[in-house]
Amino acid sequence: MRPLTRSAVLAVVASVLLLSGCSPATAPEPDRRVPPTTPGPTATATAAPDEAARTAGRYHRSGGTEDVYGILRSSGPEGVPALTVWTRDPDSDAERFDALRASVTGYLEREEGLSLERGYLMDVFGPDGSLRHRLDARR
Repeated sequence: MRPLTRSAVLAVVASVLLLSGCSPATAPEPDRRVPPTTPGPTATATAAPDEAARTAGRYHRSGGTEDVYGILRSSGPEGVPALTVWTRDPDSDAERFDALRASVTGYLEREEGLSLERGYLMDVFGPDGSLRHRLDARR
């Protein structure tokens, strides 16, 4: 490379770096007050745990859809309920998910006394164990 060309390239690179603000000294500090959320699994076993199957049985007896064969409640970030639902329904369209979500959360609030005042997280797994829906409904 000729000396003039090399100088021009170095000047352009230096300008780009300077204008972009890329520098370890100017990198913003991460917000440490909010803990990072780790996404859950994208697949699970096709068999729901016993506790989830018992909850689904109570859900069925109260009129819930028979496609649901597991509902597991756990504590998510900052104590917000984390719900895992197993379904035999292979359909994953948004309209069916909305109906399922409303049915399951309505049952849990009404019959199981679960407070969803601060929102909830919900993962729905299909008949093959793959993740069908992931919803973060925290408020």
